[in-house]
Amino acid sequence: MDIKDTARAFDGAGISAFLRSLPAKPLLLGLGEARHFVEELGELRNELFRHLVEHEGYRSFAIESDCLMGLVVDDYLATGEGTLDDVMERGFSHDFGAVPANRELVRWMRAYNEEHDEKLRFFGVDGPLEYWAASPRQALTALCDLLDGPLPCTRETLDALLGPDERWSDEATVMDPSRSIGRSAEAQRLRLIADDLVALLETRAPRLSARDRERAELYGRTAVGLLRYHDGMAEPSPDRIGRLSALRDAMMAANLRAVAEHGPALVFASNLHLQRNMSLMSLGEHRLEWWSAGAIAATHLGDRYAFLASAFGTAGDDTPPPDTVEGMLSTLPWEHALVDARRLAEAVTRSVPAPRVSHDFAYFPLDPAQLGTIDGIVFLRRAVRLKKLG
Repeated sequence: MDIKDTARAFDGAGISAFLRSLPAKPLLLGLGEARHFVEELGELRNELFRHLVEHEGYRSFAIESDCLMGLVVDDYLATGEGTLDDVMERGFSHDFGAVPANRELVRWMRAYNEEHDEKLRFFGVDGPLEYWAASPRQALTALCDLLDGPLPCTRETLDALLGPDERWSDEATVMDPSRSIGRSAEAQRLRLIADDLVALLETRAPRLSARDRERAELYGRTAVGLLRYHDGMAEPSPDRIGRLSALRDAMMAANLRAVAEHGPALVFASNLHLQRNMSLMSLGEHRLEWWSAGAIAATHLGDRYAFLASAFGTAGDDTPPPDTVEGMLSTLPWEHALVDARRLAEAVTRSVPAPRVSHDFAYFPLDPAQLGTIDGIVFLRRAVRLKKLG
């Protein structure tokens, strides 16, 4: 089989044809980032989302960004109140608000909502964390605000247990678990309170509007997840980072399942968060393993989850060797191609591609051994406008 027979141009016709080739219409279509801050990929993502909205009935967009900050964007899309500058500053984490493609996406989604009765939704699906984590204050207090009637503790008690937010957001805890307060008496009591609040939400759910119930469930998931993550940060074991990575992806997976309840959605996050195969990382002498958010979501959604990995040919001054997957895909006649990854896996069985070794630490090349676990590949022959991380 010729590699060209596994691919098509990345355009509206190609996108629809690819979706028709899947065993079922995805509730979640994941578009992975091989590297953050690649402007061309963001522009292709916007093109993909516009086509999905206008021709395939998609109404939600989700991104690897703080799930609580994402509420700022979703409110703006619904009401138009505030300024786009403010929304981009307060509605994204990880510096994603400064990405031009993200700004253009929010602008387009708001313009669409002004003209249509059926509104578009925006979701952040990451927790309020990096390798360190934020205070659970916002999630806990917002959940309390939405619950009518008696609560498991007073606001004064909650504030006293939380203490200064700086105790929770200390970045030094990444390398030093003894700096974490995740297993303090206050944190342990807060975990019980969070559990009680989530249980209370179930008993009072009929009294809440659909919007308030959706947000209360998000606050509950986030509070419980953050407190669990802080507990993991205090664990002085060798596989601590692997456990934290697993907890982060589990939080993302729970948010993804909530997004899927609103109908078909495009999800934009790192390939590592959306892939079906197990994530691996070496830490000294230890080999860490955990399942990604995409793998967990696929366990629940089955064929209703689909994954498009992205990959680049020449990235800056880094050109892939011809015997790698990226090198082979660079021979395709299109600048941007949509590749059927499973057919590609069949096409290269006789000459298994070599793994690509990239000089860019932030770029994660395709693993030739995992092509069969990917539904499709969005391939950019050139990705020259790389932005610096951080």
